Amino acid sequence: MRIILGVGGGIAAYKVASLLRLFTEAGHNVTVIPTDAATRFVGTATWEALSGNPVSNSVFDDVDKVNHVRLGQLADLVVIAPATADLLAKSAAGMASDLLTGTLLMASCPILMAPAMHTEMWQHPATVANVATLRSRGTVILDPASGRLTGNDSGAGRLPEPAEIFAAALAAHVAARGQTDTPHTGSGGTIGSGTLPAPGSLTGRRVVITAGGTREPIDPVRYLGNRSSGKQGMALAAAALAEGATVELILAHVEVPAPDGVELVQVETAEELRTATLRAAKQADALIMAAAVADFRPAEQILTKIKKRADGVDPVITLVRNPDILREAVEQRTAAGAGPVIVGFAAETGDPTADPLSHAREKLARKGCDYLVLNQVGDGRVFGLDDTAATILDAGGTEPVEVIGTKAEVATAVVARVAAALAGRG
Repeated sequence: MRIILGVGGGIAAYKVASLLRLFTEAGHNVTVIPTDAATRFVGTATWEALSGNPVSNSVFDDVDKVNHVRLGQLADLVVIAPATADLLAKSAAGMASDLLTGTLLMASCPILMAPAMHTEMWQHPATVANVATLRSRGTVILDPASGRLTGNDSGAGRLPEPAEIFAAALAAHVAARGQTDTPHTGSGGTIGSGTLPAPGSLTGRRVVITAGGTREPIDPVRYLGNRSSGKQGMALAAAALAEGATVELILAHVEVPAPDGVELVQVETAEELRTATLRAAKQADALIMAAAVADFRPAEQILTKIKKRADGVDPVITLVRNPDILREAVEQRTAAGAGPVIVGFAAETGDPTADPLSHAREKLARKGCDYLVLNQVGDGRVFGLDDTAATILDAGGTEPVEVIGTKAEVATAVVARVAAALAGRG
């Protein structure tokens, strides 16, 4: 997703660096546009380093690209944080005095503003009227948090926490997309506002997530592995954190960094993943198994590097099945009489006997988990990419829901299902 992150000129600008990291770690492409005053608090070098994109606040930079028009037209989401009283006023009045306000006038995508200012400014009739005007036009404006402000002041006007802004921004984008996504062929549905988690919907909950691809040693040099990048697992962790959960991330091989704030457990093999997962599941409210676990491992690990033989005879590697961790987690829950909401993942290609959805339905019934997320793989799909299409199957009989978009959007949909299931339990 292409996100414009506008930064207003307030002391809370320093917190927005954490928000930027949440977006980038979830796989989004973020262009930061600070106001001139914002650069007095946080310099452009910080935004460029964290976003990986050049930063400008002038309409006279890259004039040939007409940035004040192009950026707004191309954006999938605009987030303003902190939204100062000045920015709210300029936006409500339709002013375009710099690159950020010009971009706001051009944007037809969802816009979310997270205000931060002193209490008197937030409660001033002019600000109240500006907020009402912007909301009437469809802009999502969060209410500021209450607490310690600059100096000795306290009251309403604090910038909401980055995780709350992150969750609300993704929810705003998914809600807008929910009106246009194409449903699964047949009787399935699509993600819409009814599937969005309320901010903080996992507060007080413990969520265990497995991510990445396991590696099964053949000898000290070689291993059996798979193409999993770990991006979907990282997006799930970020989405669960954004909803207030305590997240334990059990991590096999990945190509992207883990989000800040998770409890990290590193593993390599399927057996190591099994041990860590079954232990963690005993204390979890939800278990989301996004790791790509090798189905087989060598029956014997050779302790020295396998050499090419002079007689030309090729080595024979015998494979044995790895444990079925998802099924064991369900069995452990059944034996205990209670346990976490369990989400499994299935990467399917289909074959002459059945299509991917049929295979996924059979797997859901066989495994006994609560939800199964189907990814169709092969031909360059899913593995390593930021965009994906996933179908969420529900053991309770609800029609499958297809989510087409980024892996962050899939994560938001999965976390929403988990939050709703936990809320139903009480």
